[in-house]
Amino acid sequence: MRAAKSYAVIILGLGGMGSAAAWQLARRGVRTLGLEQFTPAHNQGSSHGRTRVIRQAYFEHPSYVPLLLRAYELWHEAERESDEKLLTLCGGLMMGSPNSEVVAGSIRSAIEHRLDHEILTSRQVRQRYPPISIPENHMALFERLAGLVFTEKAVSTHLDLAAKWGADLHFEEPAISWTPEPGGGVSVKTAKDTYYGDRLIVTPGPWAPQMLSDLGMPLKVERQVLYWFQPQCGVQPFLPDRFPIYIWQNDQGLQPYGFPAMDGPDGGVKIAFFRIPQAQICTPETINRGFFPEDEAAMRKSIREFLPDLDGPLVHATTCMYTTTPDMNFLIGLHPQFPQVSFAAGFSGHGFKFCSVVGEIMADLAINGHTPHDLSLFNRQRFSKA
Repeated sequence: MRAAKSYAVIILGLGGMGSAAAWQLARRGVRTLGLEQFTPAHNQGSSHGRTRVIRQAYFEHPSYVPLLLRAYELWHEAERESDEKLLTLCGGLMMGSPNSEVVAGSIRSAIEHRLDHEILTSRQVRQRYPPISIPENHMALFERLAGLVFTEKAVSTHLDLAAKWGADLHFEEPAISWTPEPGGGVSVKTAKDTYYGDRLIVTPGPWAPQMLSDLGMPLKVERQVLYWFQPQCGVQPFLPDRFPIYIWQNDQGLQPYGFPAMDGPDGGVKIAFFRIPQAQICTPETINRGFFPEDEAAMRKSIREFLPDLDGPLVHATTCMYTTTPDMNFLIGLHPQFPQVSFAAGFSGHGFKFCSVVGEIMADLAINGHTPHDLSLFNRQRFSKA
């Protein structure tokens, strides 16, 4: 009885990170079970909204760059294996004052890792990309290999590849609990059955505060709103062959970011705030999935500052969630009491571009208990009170 429901690895959560882990494990010949409480590539967590930014000159910390270089390789591997287009590398602008986090941090990473980049004045930005108008004392780092990842397509593709390699994937089957087994391994109870695994991977997205509560990690879930506005001049100047992804840090510290037009002539252009100082704290159960007039007003105020042609009709808006840590760096590692359990959480609104490589990391941890990738920045012990 137990053997029929036993797996080498069980994954809880098949969003961006969990779906990539399922692919990585299955392609290595590991008997894998993935459990997801919703349908594939659902819109209830953090892995939806059509697109996410991908970039290499990482202003957050230079230590992310080696992971990004590997992430690019794995995204391209998934594209080749699936014959799906998951990335559009339209170039990217990191804009702000010379001393801003976005500009100074991007330049630091680019120089430290010898990344191909250009430094542009505000006038050069306007000449190259006419819709963008940043202050004269601002500047930009341009990265040719920046662009976007298609979120739902990426999750669906990783799931399809995992299934092709033999993974068992169960949807609309929420996990109720997991329990360490006396002889090692774990048992996982769901709403439908109980399964046994030698190893367990927990990739819970915004359910992390509940599912990883025993670790005492300082996680908060923030409500975020994504917008699609129709440009006053039409979408032509915003098409990906003539418009980049971007992040602009204004003098008040706000960081609007956005994309080229990817949704047809009437689909609008996506824009959002990367980090909001007074973001609403929520849970997946309490989040207000609508949006408020004050949300739109704040976004339009920012648009009028630097991207006035985008101040047209609102086409669409949706909400998602950031699961944040105090320092905005990830949490990845082994459970301190049960080393057969690994976790990846707290991606703080900038994790999706890393899904491909985090999947590889989680497969390494499950199979070997370690990974060649440097995880020192993501160690949970940095928040220890000891």
